Amino acid sequence: MTYQFSNNELALAVFTVNKHAKTALDNKGLYALKRSAICELLRTNRAKKIGLHFVNNPRFSKQQSAVLIQCEDYYFHTLPQKEDFAQLPHLGHLDRHYRNPKRRMSLNEAKRILCSFTNTSVKPIRSRPQNDIRKASSSYFYGY
Repeated sequence: MTYQFSNNELALAVFTVNKHAKTALDNKGLYALKRSAICELLRTNRAKKIGLHFVNNPRFSKQQSAVLIQCEDYYFHTLPQKEDFAQLPHLGHLDRHYRNPKRRMSLNEAKRILCSFTNTSVKPIRSRPQNDIRKASSSYFYGY
């Protein structure tokens, strides 16, 4: 079954997944979904690469750049490929005053949209096992 989504719906879904990935304990699946969705958006000409930005907190104190991608009113950053350095202009440092539009979508809806758009699936997030208090009890706590 093929679903048709507007560019605005897809951009909002990528924004929602990216927002949740920044705070998730296990964010690899969410970032992989974001990456595959952006690749598909670029391949179908629904998004475009604007340029390169310096990364605010680079690893190992080395200067790094990220690719700025625009889809509708939203802007995203991804890791650059080798040809991006030759083809895209470098825009310098990130504009701290710009923010993406504040719209809401549930994470489940965003994942459903992006999974059907990219024909992929996301691994379910494993819940952490709760320690059973009865297993940790000892005679000290019960007074005998």
